[in-house]
Amino acid sequence: MTQIHPPARLLMGPGPVDADPRVLRAMAAPLVGQFDPFMTDTMTEAMLLWRTVWDTANEQTLLVDGTSRAGIEAALVSLLEPGDRVLVPVFGRFGHLLAEIGARAGAEVHTIEAEWGTVFTPDQIEDAVRRVRPRLLAVVHGDTSTTMAQPLADLGRIAHEHDALLYVDATATLGGNPFHTDEWGIDAATAGLQKCLGGPSGSAPVTLSPAAVAAIDRRRHVEAGIRTADDVAPHGVPIQSNYLDLAQIMEYWGPRRLNHHTEATSMLYAARECARLLVAEGMATAVDRHAQHGAAMLAGVLGLGLEVFGDVAHKMHNVVAVRIPDGVDGDAVRGGLLDDFGIEIGTSFGPLHGVVWRIGTMGFNARRDAVLTTLAALEHELRRAGFHAPAGGGVTAALAAYDGAGHGGFPDTVPSTGTGTGTGTGTDAVVAKEARL
Repeated sequence: MTQIHPPARLLMGPGPVDADPRVLRAMAAPLVGQFDPFMTDTMTEAMLLWRTVWDTANEQTLLVDGTSRAGIEAALVSLLEPGDRVLVPVFGRFGHLLAEIGARAGAEVHTIEAEWGTVFTPDQIEDAVRRVRPRLLAVVHGDTSTTMAQPLADLGRIAHEHDALLYVDATATLGGNPFHTDEWGIDAATAGLQKCLGGPSGSAPVTLSPAAVAAIDRRRHVEAGIRTADDVAPHGVPIQSNYLDLAQIMEYWGPRRLNHHTEATSMLYAARECARLLVAEGMATAVDRHAQHGAAMLAGVLGLGLEVFGDVAHKMHNVVAVRIPDGVDGDAVRGGLLDDFGIEIGTSFGPLHGVVWRIGTMGFNARRDAVLTTLAALEHELRRAGFHAPAGGGVTAALAAYDGAGHGGFPDTVPSTGTGTGTGTGTDAVVAKEARL
């Protein structure tokens, strides 16, 4: 075996994407001990930066060591006691994941389902909350399996009026789509670095409202080997994971510095740098950047004569699902892009596997050259597969979007598939999306 030497890739799928070189450089910084003053200062700085990213004043804004799924599981296993009712609105693969994790935590899981390619109205969710009376409403913000983004602005109010907490999985959206933790009344939210945040997978940013902290504190059990005489006696139902126990993790990140685990130092550096770069750019600017390049990619695939899947009015800024044309081998096109151009795009899961390609414009790859290069390469592979794509159609349409053609850079008409929720499709609905989010 030789030293590891990965091939050059442009990762334009639904995630992971290429990490920002500045994040990779931060990861190469020397290690220090887990209670070295530099280490604890860096943890405190990371908390401060991530509060800005999450748009929150939550004191308990920290990192869980692990991929985005570790953050999801930490939140659900720490908030849900066995027998608690949880309501999960499912509109793609990752709603099913929340339901499964809730069931594994011993919760009584209730789901409502929307057709893939659509989202829920607030009334649909409120009706279900009123019927189920859950302790927790658990929602995916952006489900990359369908590329849809569920509007969140009313859900905190709905949950709180019915004595529930609101948890949001923002893995696919944070940093590239509007997200306002405090304004929207979100009690717990988790993400991962590998999408709009511009880093590698392996660290999960988490933020917890005072109400969520209180719910977790009621189950605080400090493990025997590190418990002190000042610790209250264990009380409540123990959180069913030691590693993902947010009650102890909060103590590790707080002034006490409870020796719960050894922080993943290089991932801490990465997460701090991801947040620093976003804060330096400005969160509104970062969201606008993702919207601009996402709109150009959308215009480009339409310019190639391709059809977009789903209710485009509720599409995330950072991923587009494209119908694989009849008679085209979708895997062969993806393989050609990878082998000939070093470009990766994705397919999807379940009923959409082999039906759509998912093309991402996020994080470090939400930039003009990445969009245009991907569209030019895709045109070549489509032609090789026998699809008559207009010559230069993708790049020309994307450039027109960058120049501000149509409404805010969006094409005048957007052929899409899948039914909506009565909120409309096409240009006007796309432009209006920002207000609803």
